[in-house]
Amino acid sequence: MQEEVENRTVNLAISTTRLTGRTLVTAFNAWKRHHDAKAKMQTQEDETPHGKQTIKELIGQDQGVSSIPIGNTGIKDFERIANKYGVDYAIVKDKAETPPKYLVFFKARDADALTQAFTEYSSQQLKMQKKPSILKQLQKLRAIVASIPNKVRQKTPEHDL
Repeated sequence: MQEEVENRTVNLAISTTRLTGRTLVTAFNAWKRHHDAKAKMQTQEDETPHGKQTIKELIGQDQGVSSIPIGNTGIKDFERIANKYGVDYAIVKDKAETPPKYLVFFKARDADALTQAFTEYSSQQLKMQKKPSILKQLQKLRAIVASIPNKVRQKTPEHDL
């Protein structure tokens, strides 16, 4: 009698836990919905862009925006430093002036990061202005070399045979 009860409980357990294709598909679909909802929540949190962006994106972040004019030569230098300090910025070309100037609109969550980024950028620009131009030095050296007379060797016959 005990053996018969055990067999029936085992049969009941197996028949209820037997997975069909339909139950596997519904379980996978439930997992997929849960996974997609979780991924969607993460993308909504990370939706705010960082670094270089458009003016509309920058203004749409509900924070104040400041701007400074920047030379054509210093754009890449500024981008490198702004990315280093996590400053959000947008570069706009002012076509009204000739030659055109670039305006950088920027903002950062931390005012200290912003001030540090601009102090580093300004010190870098000052250092670049103080450096002597290599091309100018090369032109000076060319002029010096051109002014030196060339040695003229005269061949004299040593032995007349």
